Amino acid sequence: MQELPDLLLLGLILLLTLLSAFFSSSETAMIGLNRYRLRHLVKEKHAGARVANRLLRRPDRLLGVILLGNNLVNFMAASLATVIGIHFFGDAGVVLAPVVLTVYFLIFAEVAPKTIAAHAPEPIAFTAGFVLEPLLRLFYPVVWFINSISNFIVKPFTPREEDRQHDLSPEELRTVVNEGVRLHDQGQNMLLGVLDLENVTVNDIMVPRNEIIGVDIDDDIGDIINQLANSQHTRLPVYKETINNMIGVLHLRRLGRFLPKSSSSEPLTRADLLQLTEEPYYVPEGTPLHTQLINFQKERKRIALVVDEYGDVDGIVTMEDILEEIVGEFTTDFAASMPEFVLQEDGSYLIDGLAVLRDINRALGWELPTSGPKTLNGLVLEHLEAIPENNLCLKLDDYLIETMQIKDNVIKSLKITRVG
Repeated sequence: MQELPDLLLLGLILLLTLLSAFFSSSETAMIGLNRYRLRHLVKEKHAGARVANRLLRRPDRLLGVILLGNNLVNFMAASLATVIGIHFFGDAGVVLAPVVLTVYFLIFAEVAPKTIAAHAPEPIAFTAGFVLEPLLRLFYPVVWFINSISNFIVKPFTPREEDRQHDLSPEELRTVVNEGVRLHDQGQNMLLGVLDLENVTVNDIMVPRNEIIGVDIDDDIGDIINQLANSQHTRLPVYKETINNMIGVLHLRRLGRFLPKSSSSEPLTRADLLQLTEEPYYVPEGTPLHTQLINFQKERKRIALVVDEYGDVDGIVTMEDILEEIVGEFTTDFAASMPEFVLQEDGSYLIDGLAVLRDINRALGWELPTSGPKTLNGLVLEHLEAIPENNLCLKLDDYLIETMQIKDNVIKSLKITRVG
């Protein structure tokens, strides 16, 4: 019969251990909840999520009731352990009991429960919320008193509510998309493409001036008609003598009544072309893509002429060019469709010097620097700091580059091998 009190005390310590583990795991689980997923579950009317969300609106009160319960449980267990220690070891038990209980509680009531809660916060937090909310109401006066004092002490060290950062920065959101979003590769790449729009300008994706296909209004009308009939583009810039002397943009669908479908079709004249041409739409070369996408929508345009700080035309950017930055190229094999890239037997590529670096990187999965020059020719010339008179070889990061043809102060073609 004399052993019964000791067994009862040991049973109480075991019960207090479970209670302490509950409070410890609840603290870790509540604090470790993903707030954005929590908001989603609240919108889905998940009962446990709604309780947890209510508690987390005032984290000081939540921590107050958890720590109040945890400390009460731990002190009660320490008192019981001291009684048991004195019974079995006499005065030495006063020293032994706290040491043994500290190790025991550290393992079974702190580290183990918190580790489990850190790995699975949602089921623990959502279940614990149904217990913690009634406890908070029950002990609210005590919690309020404790929080009033602690909040007064920590107030100088905590930021004001309006200064707290609750939103994700673009870099943080990009990390979430990369590591925390479960989507197929194409969907993930599209999200990243949207986030990258603000880091890319129209100058990075435009068709450069020397590659612009347009209509010179001074050309022979027969040549113009032949060019329009064989054009691969639906919109063509119309200019006089030089691309800087831009007249407008011609949409080929407006030429329907001039097509030779019957003997009654009207002959196309320069006056007709000028009448059907829309006024050109100009944009600065440093315009970010996300801004230009909105501008296209506002202006109801699909093509824009990119101009530099002097007002000279540098190139053309279209709505399709921006969309390709999000969804990728509108072809299954981009590298194979680009005539500037020719795969050699030794694994190297023969590439046109005027090829755009971003196109090369996207097509071949390379990482050539794009912060400076936009073309491969410009990249090599910037590295050499001179125009080479003869063909040469150089190594740029992980790429072996051999110039194959130099003409008119331009490197026409290069052979590149990736060695990294």
